[in-house]
Amino acid sequence: MQKGIDRKLKIIPLGGLGEIGKNITVLEYGDDIMIIDCGMGFPEDEMLGIDIVIPDITYLVNNKEKIRGIVITHGHEDHIGSIPYLLRKLDVPIYGTRFSIGLIEKKLLEHQVKTPQLHNVSHGDRVELGCFSVHFIRSNHSIPDASCLAITTPIGVVFHTGDFKIDYTPVGGLPIDLQTIAEYGKKGVLLAMSDSTNVESPGSSMSEGSLTNNFTDIFKRAKKRIVVATFASNVYRIQQIVDAAKVFKRKIVISGRSMVNVVQVATDLGYLTISPELIINVNDINKYKDKELVVISTGSQGEPMAALSRMAASDHRKIELKEGDTVIISASAIPGNEKTINKVINQLYEKNVEVVYDKMQDIHVSGHAKQEDLKLMLTLLQPKFFIPVHGERRHLVKHAELAENLGIKSKNILVASTGDVIELTKTELKTDSKVQYGNIMVDGLGVGDVGNIVLRDRKILSEDGLIIAVVTVDRATGTILSGPDIVSRGFVYVRDNEDLIVEAKLIVKASVEKSFKNKIKDWAPIKNAIRDDLSKFIYNDIQRRPMILPIIMELKK
Repeated sequence: MQKGIDRKLKIIPLGGLGEIGKNITVLEYGDDIMIIDCGMGFPEDEMLGIDIVIPDITYLVNNKEKIRGIVITHGHEDHIGSIPYLLRKLDVPIYGTRFSIGLIEKKLLEHQVKTPQLHNVSHGDRVELGCFSVHFIRSNHSIPDASCLAITTPIGVVFHTGDFKIDYTPVGGLPIDLQTIAEYGKKGVLLAMSDSTNVESPGSSMSEGSLTNNFTDIFKRAKKRIVVATFASNVYRIQQIVDAAKVFKRKIVISGRSMVNVVQVATDLGYLTISPELIINVNDINKYKDKELVVISTGSQGEPMAALSRMAASDHRKIELKEGDTVIISASAIPGNEKTINKVINQLYEKNVEVVYDKMQDIHVSGHAKQEDLKLMLTLLQPKFFIPVHGERRHLVKHAELAENLGIKSKNILVASTGDVIELTKTELKTDSKVQYGNIMVDGLGVGDVGNIVLRDRKILSEDGLIIAVVTVDRATGTILSGPDIVSRGFVYVRDNEDLIVEAKLIVKASVEKSFKNKIKDWAPIKNAIRDDLSKFIYNDIQRRPMILPIIMELKK
């Protein structure tokens, strides 16, 4: 381990602060860098056509010779989803528990990314990354193999909770290792970084095991098919559905690519127990009576392309919902997804199916700690300094207030932002600089080729449409040889707005003639004149601002 305890430990969150998702945190001391998680985020409403959002890792690329490895707290997409993109630029080892590494391997195979050095660790193991010693500690979350991280650095212990809850009766595995966490608290924790997602909720998070009876009741009263939509990564929930299906002698259909992938990985690694005879292919669904079937599907967040959304819109190639079917949405809404979920629920009601969701019955429990659990974690750790992580700004501020109420000095608590360079010593926690950070948008196979200008254009096109003005001109004389012609796409229906189109043609004609009269013969300024004149006319006439694309064709002799 490096000497020189007078040095400062740098903590640089490149994502996950002030937002839900895109979690990635950098720890840097001297010539050593380690990375905690590397997640993706979901696009916001104004990010039209964007599939996912990944963090800007320019800082890591510029310091790649210092990187000793990536450690993974758990296998949710908001913690591992950006790994394929990072590995295209950086060749670094990755350390995580078996299920997390299994999901990463599957993801890299899909992305056709060369498998890097993937290392399975068990809870209790320590990984040495330069001057950092990382201790993986068993935690509870809504996915198997979640970990807290106790990171011994040259200046003291940094404890990162990852996403966690305190579950004394988990469906699979063992309860969170509170004893080891308390031992670190007794020895001394310099800095704690803790999950803030559920800080606004009072009380303690319910145990995953508390849902078993509720699923049994729903299965007991269902007369026809049952469709359960949940997060693909929630293996514990899937196990409960599988167990209920077995009790009520129903066959299981797995629908949705991510659901199929996770079930395969979880079954292969022993985290999910399913008798092979319970699973049937979706193509054989019509061979069974409705009361003999359960469909486990993706789409709990109303994602347009997910299995449940396709069923609700009668767009699923294999499964058509029938009157009397029971649909269970076993998830709570991720902030920002409420509108899409409500849309799917309304579509389901239009099909006269029974819909069960969290506002009607307890068929979901959170994987994140509520206030009392967060208090317990901080009480056990007794950290000198505290940084709330994983949440929007309001979550971070509320968590800071909670920590202060527990006795942590306000000067020792820092509500940071993405991109901050946080400097930690044994006596001080502060930030006064930033590194390059931001959102890199992924659209299909394009990574980072869509920026704010393209998004602005997409927004204009989606709201006000497009006008194409085409004209053929003799450059030598300025004579208009053909046109102008006006093409409207998403703006107005030409046949119903003939007067507007005729007037627009006259505007274009006048712009060209005026330009040549002023001895302007370069196409660029002429196009700008057409765009400006046409835009003013349309706005004055109907108060809309479509995108205007002038096309000037030149006669070649």
